[in-house]
Amino acid sequence: MSTGAETLKATAEKYTAASSQSFKDAVEKSLTAMNELNAHSKHNLEAMVASATAATKGAEALGSQVMAFSKMAIEHNMAAAKSLSSARSVQEAVELQTAWAKSTLEAYLAEVNKASETVAASVKETLTPINARVTATVEKFQAAR
Repeated sequence: MSTGAETLKATAEKYTAASSQSFKDAVEKSLTAMNELNAHSKHNLEAMVASATAATKGAEALGSQVMAFSKMAIEHNMAAAKSLSSARSVQEAVELQTAWAKSTLEAYLAEVNKASETVAASVKETLTPINARVTATVEKFQAAR
C-alpha cells in the first residue's frame, strides 16, 4: 500500500509542478504581451501627437499665407482705386480696370497654387507618423500569423 501511496503522491506532485510551471509560463507570456501592447500604444500616442503637431504647423502656415495675401490684396486694391479715380478718360479707366483685374486674377491664382502646395505638404507631414504606425501594426500582425 505504501508503494501505491507513494506513486499517487509522486503523480500529484508531478501534476502540481507541471500545473505551476504552466501557470507561470502563461503569466509571463501575458506580462510580455501587455508590455508589448503598452509600448505599441505609447508609440501610437506619440505618432498622434506628432501628427497633430504637423497639422497645427500646416494650419498656422496656411493662415499666415492667407493673412499676408489679404494684406497685399487690400493694398493692391487701394492703389488701383486711387489710380482709377485719377483716370482722365473713360478709355484710361477701362485700361486701368482691365490691368487691375488681370493682375488681381494672376495674384489670386498664384496664391491658390501656393496654398495648395502648403496643404499638400501639411497633409503629407500629418499622415507620415500615422502611416508609420499602421505599417508597424500590419507587420506585427503578419509576424504573429
